[in-house]
Amino acid sequence: MSTSARSRTLALAILCAGMLMIVLDGVIVTVALPAMQRDLGFTPSGLTWTVNAYMIAFGGSLLLAGRLGDLVGRRHVFVAGLAIFSAASALCGLASGPEMLIAVRFLQGLGGAMASAVSLGMIVTLYPEPAGRAKAFGAFSFVGAGGASLGQVLGGVLTQGLSWHWIFFVNVPIGVLAIVLAVRVLPADRGLGLRAGADLLGAALVTAGLMLGVYTIVEAGGRGWASAHTLGFGAVSAVLLTAFVVRQARAEKPLLPLRVFASRNVTGANVIQALMVSALFSFQVLIALYMQNVLGYSAGETGLAMLPCAAAIAVVTLLVAAPLIARFGERRVLVAGLALLTVGIGLLTRLPAADARYVTDLLPTMLSGAGFGLAITALTTLAMSAARPDDAGLASGLFNTTQQVGGAVGLAVLGTIAAASTDTALAGGAERAAALTGGFHLAFTVATGLLLASLVLALTVLRGAPPAAAPADAPAPETARA
Repeated sequence: MSTSARSRTLALAILCAGMLMIVLDGVIVTVALPAMQRDLGFTPSGLTWTVNAYMIAFGGSLLLAGRLGDLVGRRHVFVAGLAIFSAASALCGLASGPEMLIAVRFLQGLGGAMASAVSLGMIVTLYPEPAGRAKAFGAFSFVGAGGASLGQVLGGVLTQGLSWHWIFFVNVPIGVLAIVLAVRVLPADRGLGLRAGADLLGAALVTAGLMLGVYTIVEAGGRGWASAHTLGFGAVSAVLLTAFVVRQARAEKPLLPLRVFASRNVTGANVIQALMVSALFSFQVLIALYMQNVLGYSAGETGLAMLPCAAAIAVVTLLVAAPLIARFGERRVLVAGLALLTVGIGLLTRLPAADARYVTDLLPTMLSGAGFGLAITALTTLAMSAARPDDAGLASGLFNTTQQVGGAVGLAVLGTIAAASTDTALAGGAERAAALTGGFHLAFTVATGLLLASLVLALTVLRGAPPAAAPADAPAPETARA
């Protein structure tokens, strides 16, 4: 392996390590929530804010963080994000009360957004050739998917073996090492300079609009989608985001140049990802609830039951997706992945309320996780394919934003649908297991519909990705065909 290839591989490993730390933290906290509640005296409603505060800061800051990477240098933003995330992790572990923990979780979300928002943009720069980029995106996608599964196991081990404080403390040495290596290995980039896109009003509008939108979504599950609180805050968020779009159309130096959306691949890939993640993030939560509340699985048995899904994703993202993309193209691989996922989730609409057999009723869906490995690798390549060098951080932040917001919306909507159906059935005299299963059936039916919609969009909107990113002074390669 040449020196250049070794340095690129090491740089990719650092980006993946940073992503793994952030993904782990997002999942690992949920396992430790009961211990935090006992030690810090959280109320039931207050406890959810240890998760919500992170989600709001993370989802609301990704777009701004990605653009900042283009302006001031992606390595600077990545290192600063790791530093903030690591420092906030230490403060989380030292938290002595609910208020302090919630505040530093918000800060942790900001740091995580900064580090993750620019990662894909740096991969685009590191791997300009399509084959190498597809492999790099596959490794990066595997870290995101595999980290979620690992987080559930690691969270239980650390919380039970040591204490909940260590789910945060463990981030500190990893973060410090990643920062040292990032400064030494990641290529330095000066960025365009703040004058090239220092739209302060636009930054305030989009950040406030996204944060308020994520807040509205995460609160809607408990307050109701038709409540005055949800409708009011949702309307304000919509006004802020609309004002941001108007501002970007008129600003001399916009934060988000609207020409980015002239690419069919960028726009289509982001919409498809939002639909896909809405269905699959909800699947992870709802299928765990089905196994525990209907089938009586323990938490450990549920984790083991989910392992084939993680294994299928790992094999496909690391070994299969890139060669298939090189041979058949991103669009065909994406269509195949979405078709497999649609079938897998569709099978869950027939789950029995009793006497379920894992091999026949659950395992086929778990193995269909291979479709996610195909789809997410192809989507990432398509979403970044039209990014110009001066837009790569922005395109990365946009892709991450649709992923986070899509997951939050999907879980809130499908969770509410399942709960409402269950409550109606219980009120009508149905047995608890049957009522719960009926709610899950309805939610999985909607999830299947979302995947079908994403499949239709993939077939009708997307085009094959160009072989490499265009130079900075060239128009976006998809613009002429949009």
